[in-house]
Amino acid sequence: MRSSLLTKIILVFILSSFGARIVAQSSHVLWYKQPADYFEESLVLGNGKTGATVFGGVNSDKIYLNDITLWSGEPVNANMNPEAYKNIPAIREALKNENYKLADELNKKLQGKFSESFAPLGTMNIVHFYKDKEAKYSDYYRELDIADAISKVSYVIEGVHFTREYFISAPDKIMVVKLTSSKKGGLNFDINFESLLKYNATTQENLMQIEGYAPVHSAPSYVNEENPIVFDENKGIRFSSLIQVKNTDGTISKMGSNLSVKNATEAIIFVSIATSFNGFDKNPATEGLNAKAIAKENLTKAMAKPYGILKKSHIADYQKFYNRVSLNLGKTTAPNLPTDERLLRYAEGKEDKNLEILYFQYGRYLLISSSKTLGVPANLQGIWNPYMRPPWSSNYTTNINLEENYWLAENTNLSELHQPLLHFIKNISETGKITAKTFYGVNGWTAAHNSDIWAMSNPVGNFGGGDTNWACWNMAGAWLSTHIWEHYLFSQDKDFLKKEGYEILRGAAQFCLEWLVEDKNGNLITSPSTSPENKFITPDGYVGATLYGGTADLAMIRECFLNTIAASKVLNTDTEFRTKLENALTKLYPYQIGKEGNLQEWYFDWKDEDPKHRHQSHLFGLFPGNHITVLKTPELAEASKKTLEIKGDETTGWSKGWRINLWARLWDGNRAYKMYRELLRYVDPDGKKTEKPRRGGGTYPNLFDAHPPFQIDGNFGGAAAVAEMLVQSNENEIRLLPALPDAWENGNVKGICARGGFEISMEWSAKRLKTLTVFSKKGGKTTLISGDKKQSVTLQKGQKLKIVW
Repeated sequence: MRSSLLTKIILVFILSSFGARIVAQSSHVLWYKQPADYFEESLVLGNGKTGATVFGGVNSDKIYLNDITLWSGEPVNANMNPEAYKNIPAIREALKNENYKLADELNKKLQGKFSESFAPLGTMNIVHFYKDKEAKYSDYYRELDIADAISKVSYVIEGVHFTREYFISAPDKIMVVKLTSSKKGGLNFDINFESLLKYNATTQENLMQIEGYAPVHSAPSYVNEENPIVFDENKGIRFSSLIQVKNTDGTISKMGSNLSVKNATEAIIFVSIATSFNGFDKNPATEGLNAKAIAKENLTKAMAKPYGILKKSHIADYQKFYNRVSLNLGKTTAPNLPTDERLLRYAEGKEDKNLEILYFQYGRYLLISSSKTLGVPANLQGIWNPYMRPPWSSNYTTNINLEENYWLAENTNLSELHQPLLHFIKNISETGKITAKTFYGVNGWTAAHNSDIWAMSNPVGNFGGGDTNWACWNMAGAWLSTHIWEHYLFSQDKDFLKKEGYEILRGAAQFCLEWLVEDKNGNLITSPSTSPENKFITPDGYVGATLYGGTADLAMIRECFLNTIAASKVLNTDTEFRTKLENALTKLYPYQIGKEGNLQEWYFDWKDEDPKHRHQSHLFGLFPGNHITVLKTPELAEASKKTLEIKGDETTGWSKGWRINLWARLWDGNRAYKMYRELLRYVDPDGKKTEKPRRGGGTYPNLFDAHPPFQIDGNFGGAAAVAEMLVQSNENEIRLLPALPDAWENGNVKGICARGGFEISMEWSAKRLKTLTVFSKKGGKTTLISGDKKQSVTLQKGQKLKIVW
């Protein structure tokens, strides 16, 4: 009785010390009553470079470690297939003769190597020893508070309270784990390290030093190679990981290569990680950074600071991004449940508005945590990967996934976190100039289906081994360049546009301009052309991928031309090239509406091999493009809607995220909300509790998006869609609550960004806008629209205007 009461008192104390996370339906805390068994149940931390995946085990706490710059490979030879372009006339001739089978076969000659892979650094294990080896733990609690980017664990064994606190600091470039015991001398644990990479671990006193290197080659998991992983001690990216313990009492000793802590009451583990990566065009073995010296310097500086100071600076740095946006969707009656149980309840159709907010803010949390390294954007798994051959190499898949990762960067007020992608685009535009020449015989720059940290731009497929429906796509330059213009529209940073952005836009447009050819009617088309990962069926039954004049190609080219023309006008430069683009726009093969009322994906009104295919690239002009709109092109908007209806709502996680944005652009808030709920459908890692959706999609217990397997773009796309439902904008106007669902009839939001350099805060009731505050970052004019009411405003730089609507 006395022991039970004591346990309850201690539990209340611990929960209180953790911020009393027992309030109902938190919109910023993920919490669980048990440790993670699977990667998809773990809690992830990151500072934009170092990533950690925390399982929170009682006897052994497993922590996967990653560094966003640790990849296989070395600088790419962009000139790997120098005469590939010579095959283009034969491909075009086959297409002119409507011989699509031959075109498919010939198109494979326009292929190069596969990308390299994002590598797992290793696993740090904290193995605990308790006085009674058979004792059971109770009152277990595990959380991640995305309001301060700190994870915590607490539990009780034999009346002793054990706690852990984890964070990764961006300003101090260090991971910190603080362990405490409510009983003096109650902490006894060993720290060991293991890795799938080549490494050597040594321990001296209270410091463990790990030095290693990544493979020089790692084949995709879907490719059969005799030697898929190749290590060379003289090549590849080097890494250094230093683990050091600071304790208040007890002893720290060396146990082989492990660290052993005994009879401590409090201990703090510091983890410092660095790699030799020195840029996409620098050999990491011979021209690399000194990883060991960098890791040591960061560790020494952090160890000299009190824990409280490290924690305070970490929170301040993180919250300067996170706190910019807040969202309230009105009253909720959902009960307070662990996050996994909460997802299961939500999947039954129950209301949980704060879970919807949590998922939105979690997307922002993931971007803050994985996107601060210039030239190295968040990859398919963000910054968290435990596998040597991860799904799709955990690379940069540029036919949607990399771009979707950054849809939320500007509109959810994280513009600085767009910079890693913008710098990557600059890098790939350099290798892409060579690809444009050697694979396509034209000027400008382009990129293909996927890339890696080395800014690889060539079409993939292992020189003819890749299926043409995905390996031969070549419009990544046109798509990626739209991020340059979007960043300008939101930031109004004219210096960026002048010094860096315009040349990238111009190069992408130049490739497209020279790549276009005339069809038999004088329209400009692409030839050869593919539509990302989809296949058509010709009237005679041939299932193929290579054709001419694919709608997705032309949609991306339209957007690229429009953006480049607009940029030229802003800078008042390059009028001759601008005129060429304007003339080409008038000659582009126009959008076609099929007999079912759908927007055609192919030049002809052919059927899809899979009518419900996950890609909807031909709807690019509606979203993320801006040239198809409900008001300006109503017929095309209606055809886009029909296309989405034919495809249905069951699809993969990233595709569902995209479709929510598309429905939002069609101003159908209820359909967007329906799919948003489906995006949050619970997917169990071991598949025992729930049946996985037929086409994938859903959310794992730790809120990771289920492609399946885990792929982070669905998280980012879903978060971006929430902002899109609330605010839409162009250079001249801001539309408020354009796709507000009935379920969100009351609410308020602060800090959503709009094009033109504006920031929006507003409150609504009964689905009608009540009050609005507009802040101008650079000064400018815009027209505010909500319902049937419009109001034009002109603001000075830094001016804020509050309006009662």
